[in-house]
Amino acid sequence: MEIPIIDIFAGPGGLGEGFSALLHSETKRRVFKIVLSVEKDEYAHQTLTLRSFFRQFASGEVPSDYYEFVKGNISLAELYKKWPVQAGKAKAEVWLAELGDGKEFVSNKTVDEKIKEALSGRKDWLLIGCPPCQAYSVVGRSRRQEKILDEKKDERVGLYKQYLRILAIHNPAVFVMENVKGLLSAKTQESPVLSKILSDLADPVKAYLSEYRNNGIKLDCPGYRIYSLVAEPVSFDANDNPVFRQEDFIIYSEKYGIPQTRHRVILLGIRNDIDHKPGILKTQKEIPVSSVLSGLPKLRSTLSKARDNGETWKASVKKILSKGVLSDIDEEVKQETVRQLDKIALHQKESGGEYLPYTKTGTGYCLDWYLDEKLDGVCNHVSRGHMESDLLRYFFASCFAKVKKRSPKLEDFPFALLPAHKNVQAGIEGKKFADRFRVQLWDSPCKTITSHISKDGHYYIHPDPTQCRSFTVREAARIQTFPDNYYFRGQRASQFIQVGNAYN
Repeated sequence: MEIPIIDIFAGPGGLGEGFSALLHSETKRRVFKIVLSVEKDEYAHQTLTLRSFFRQFASGEVPSDYYEFVKGNISLAELYKKWPVQAGKAKAEVWLAELGDGKEFVSNKTVDEKIKEALSGRKDWLLIGCPPCQAYSVVGRSRRQEKILDEKKDERVGLYKQYLRILAIHNPAVFVMENVKGLLSAKTQESPVLSKILSDLADPVKAYLSEYRNNGIKLDCPGYRIYSLVAEPVSFDANDNPVFRQEDFIIYSEKYGIPQTRHRVILLGIRNDIDHKPGILKTQKEIPVSSVLSGLPKLRSTLSKARDNGETWKASVKKILSKGVLSDIDEEVKQETVRQLDKIALHQKESGGEYLPYTKTGTGYCLDWYLDEKLDGVCNHVSRGHMESDLLRYFFASCFAKVKKRSPKLEDFPFALLPAHKNVQAGIEGKKFADRFRVQLWDSPCKTITSHISKDGHYYIHPDPTQCRSFTVREAARIQTFPDNYYFRGQRASQFIQVGNAYN
């Protein structure tokens, strides 16, 4: 029988997908089943619902109608109408709701009712989730000029208490909680944030009673031992609970077969009445960008501020040879720029689409995970439009990276390609945003995919100069290790936000 999972702050379902994909070695049936996903974003909720529909079918038995929807041949309503039982289960499983304390949030009573209904009396279940992490991120705190976090000013600081409340009342056997590395340095007026979180998670009833009244609820949770997934305990306390250094909870994803340098705090909690000590992950060789992006159709970007067509695009890129643009750069980079200009051609798939028929789709890593023969192509693979001036910067930057094996800093750009921005001089001097235009290198893992990718592509420039563009949603999704048949709903900006916020 499948082990139930409840996923809160679910995003588009990345962590849940990982659990759901685990198959029993003998029966080949799924080990885990998501019974409830909670997410507040409408488009992420739509993505979750569609993926839940996909998972209503056994591995390899997803009907052709799903692929017909992805290809744009039938509507979502038609898909769900053709498979009403599975669609009904998916819609019941995925809940559009915002957790928190206050009138604007769904009530705790309703949350508890939903959880009890989903579990149907099961006690051997998992709670997973990532309380919103923007409040803890180093970049976010720097932008807001916050040294001390204030829960009264930013409600996200205390959203992990929703996690605690569910632990205290519903007592899952195991929990997995993920968040940003910034937890290690974040502080409130009372204490370092991670120290408080670890203490609260170990004894959620005590933490619950400090925030809420008992309200007649029987609270008998025995508490949890908190483990790292990548390090052994440095010692044990008086109650024989494992003790770790705080930095031991950071997982450096590139060391474990993930094609990006995503560094996240992941906490594994095991209920104290369960006698089990988990093992730790084994390190693997680094996976470069080329391994997961190879095999995707090549695309050109589009022009956002001009009448767009293939020839106009080619002519715009070739303006980099205009008098003076390349006059003050390294000779080797200049020669590479000229060589790459000679290679520019209009790719067969132009600027892509929400679905592209493509029989040659492949990958150099984990074929069984990424590829699906029934898909017969690629979805969510659309290039975005760029201003002509940014096209030239992208082209130069990717040529520079091919030669120098690093992404250029602003000080490396020819003067004619520097953006007209007030912080450019500070960037040139290395004070801030020196890598405003960042090429991802073919032979290295990608830098962390974040939701900022929805705003512009400057940090995610494709390493192939002849494509002269930033990453598509599908490329970002592959780097985030979503399989190719994972279809993201909503407009492209929303798709990018979903992929960037995912905690795979």
